[in-house]
Amino acid sequence: MSSSSPAHEASAAPGSGPAPGIGRRRFLRYGTAGAGALLAMGPLAGCSSLASASGASALSVWDLFQGGDGMLMDDMIKAVSEGPDGFEVDRTILDWGPSYYTKLAMSAAGGRASDVAVLHLSRLAGYAPGGLLDPFDLDLLAEFGVTEKDFTPAVWSRTKHQGAVYAIPLDVHPFIVFYDKDAAAKAGLLDPKGELAPMGSPKALLDAGKALADVTGKSGILFGHVTDTAQSWRQFAALYAQTGAAFTLPDGGPAEIDTDAAVRVVSFMQQLFDGRTNPNNLDYNSALAGFVGGRGGMAMLGEWELPTLQKSGIKLGAAPFPQVFDRPAVYTDSHSFVLPHQDSPDPARRREAHRYVAQILKQSLTWASAGHIPAYQPVLAEPAYAELKPQASYADAGKVAVLDPPNWFAGAASNFQNRMCQPLQSALLGNTSAEKAVRQMVREANTLLRQPNPVA
Repeated sequence: MSSSSPAHEASAAPGSGPAPGIGRRRFLRYGTAGAGALLAMGPLAGCSSLASASGASALSVWDLFQGGDGMLMDDMIKAVSEGPDGFEVDRTILDWGPSYYTKLAMSAAGGRASDVAVLHLSRLAGYAPGGLLDPFDLDLLAEFGVTEKDFTPAVWSRTKHQGAVYAIPLDVHPFIVFYDKDAAAKAGLLDPKGELAPMGSPKALLDAGKALADVTGKSGILFGHVTDTAQSWRQFAALYAQTGAAFTLPDGGPAEIDTDAAVRVVSFMQQLFDGRTNPNNLDYNSALAGFVGGRGGMAMLGEWELPTLQKSGIKLGAAPFPQVFDRPAVYTDSHSFVLPHQDSPDPARRREAHRYVAQILKQSLTWASAGHIPAYQPVLAEPAYAELKPQASYADAGKVAVLDPPNWFAGAASNFQNRMCQPLQSALLGNTSAEKAVRQMVREANTLLRQPNPVA
């Protein structure tokens, strides 16, 4: 598990040429132009064996799904590839991390783009304005049964640039809480249905941590943030959004941040992770291992940890990140489908790309088995989804989703998250005050705002 990214997205590796495991014959399937592009852009993690054909008839798809998620995507592609209307798919799996986004940009800028690719929705602002993506034809998507009303407004609102839709969300993957149901029951934290009861105030969450610590005899709430480039930001962003304050980063600056609200949030984070009831010095893997080992009653993690936690033997519960301030908000991101820019896209292939995206969305129940919330709402309405436990317990997180600010330098695997985390980590470790941490966050944001967008 990379501490800054979901487990299914392995960190990028250096090097050039085809990755180990991609034989010469398989590599040459891509033809002269394709091979040149791949050699220029570095190693691939692998290519799906589900590609039923290569050449002009096959739909080229890039994604970053490895491990269990990679196998689930294989299953979904297999499902839409069967029958007389099935797709021929050449799937390329690239390494997760900054390198993925560099390769995606290079392919679009260099005229070697795939037909469809996966992009974190939080990264859209760095791609659509620079002409690296093409917009979707909503009439064409509607023809295949997918429309705006099939998505929550909180997520759909982030798919647009200058009024056009450039991304179609596959999922919402939120930062949530997992809890030991037995410990939570003994601590009096469950509602009559056996689910985590609403908190409603900072004090309620502080008290919950103390009660869980009393029950476990060790710690209450576990949170790994030390040396992590995203975790502290995920927690801060959720809590800050709950205050109702805006975190706006206008081009050129200065940052528009409610410093009073930000200090209030950081101060609460310091109270919550006081180093006694709830440890304040854990890294990501230590927090995960501590929860699995019964050394805490609750853990704040991404939903992508669900498969690991389900194997732990814990009577596992999960819930959206607790609302403790004025309104509900949950930090999320979204794996979304995009159309990398092509100078002269073939209309028939572009139509197939739209049909492919629509058909994959309709396979989202498979995707939900790993913990992701399907962005395509009709799947959430299926009885089979309600039977997924604990996934159904946190599905409402998609309705109150909060993503990174829509700036070219923000989003998944970005330096923005890292620069926000550094002062937050220092505050949680007791090395700086909440006020100083917030001032540094504002300075870091303003520094980034003064930098020009390299692809604009």
